[in-house]
Amino acid sequence: MKKHKPITPGRRGMTRVSYEKKVTVSKPHKALTRGMKRGVGRNSAGRITVRHKGGGHKRRWREIDFLYNKIGIPAKIETIEYDPNRTAYIGLALYADGERRYIVIPKSVAVNDTFLAADDAPIKPANRLPLGRIPIGTFIYNIEIKPGGGGKLARSAGNYAEVIAHDAGYAQLKMPSSEVRKILSTGWASIGEVSNDEHKLMTIGKAGRKRHMGIRPTVRGAAMNAVDHPHGGGEGKAGRGHRRARTKWGKPSGKGQKTRKAKKYSNKLIVRRRKVGKKR
Repeated sequence: MKKHKPITPGRRGMTRVSYEKKVTVSKPHKALTRGMKRGVGRNSAGRITVRHKGGGHKRRWREIDFLYNKIGIPAKIETIEYDPNRTAYIGLALYADGERRYIVIPKSVAVNDTFLAADDAPIKPANRLPLGRIPIGTFIYNIEIKPGGGGKLARSAGNYAEVIAHDAGYAQLKMPSSEVRKILSTGWASIGEVSNDEHKLMTIGKAGRKRHMGIRPTVRGAAMNAVDHPHGGGEGKAGRGHRRARTKWGKPSGKGQKTRKAKKYSNKLIVRRRKVGKKR
């Protein structure tokens, strides 16, 4: 992490990731980028459906390969790059047949390292193989929920899941949330932990930097009027008036409360629920 001299109030305590120590180029591979229009929290009708989004610096989209469908073709990492659309580092992979693709890289991979996606690939960082062939105790990332659907789980900076069991055609994984769930053994996953694990240590430092990231201000419910939020209203610093914290729409929120749908389709695949609240 890089710390700054406290020459202004905003600089005091501000920290950032030292990208210059890991990133090798300053511009992306043009053939794998395109323009993008950010949704800024609005649906097709233009109505806000996700609050606190908007503004921010203009970005170019990098086409990331989460599917890894070039089976059995070795590849070499040419560059390690910053991607403004995700927290992890990405790498430009050059395959033996000449094609280039962007991938999310694990933290121990460097330029000129090679990787392979194959049924019999060695167990080493960045290699990709079916869950059924990965030994117990291995850390994995970019995990498929449905075979052939591309990586969906454990893709952000510093994340990983751990293989803890194999049983009846399923692999049991301990997820970053501490939840233990079953996933079909025919789904694929990459070996290792996602890069840029220092990201969680970053201190934003000032409001303007948050706006530059495209995140708008969050107002506490207790600071609102009673008509605008269940926690609002009252004279002075009034209590919220009910036992459990609620969202703006009256649903349970935070403080270790369960918010998962009671009839969610994947309930049968959950072996152990995640730990929540302070005890976690």
